[in-house]
Amino acid sequence: MSFWSAIVAIVAILAWARMRTVRYQAGLGHPITELRDAVGARNANPALEREVVELRKRVEVLERILTDGRDASRLAQDIEALREH
Repeated sequence: MSFWSAIVAIVAILAWARMRTVRYQAGLGHPITELRDAVGARNANPALEREVVELRKRVEVLERILTDGRDASRLAQDIEALREH
């Protein structure tokens, strides 16, 4: 290993260590730990999950209303069905 290769390697190691230190000080943990925490939080709140499912259904109906070329009575029925939920 030449002198300059060693310098580049040392600078790279120091930059990596500094990046990890700053990330730790900012309160950001390890990316895998963050992912695990996010999955755990998702599974821990079933009410939130139900609300997201309901909102997705409403969005699907709205998309269908916007893209279908139907008569006004069917459109009114779809809007009333959304209000009932």
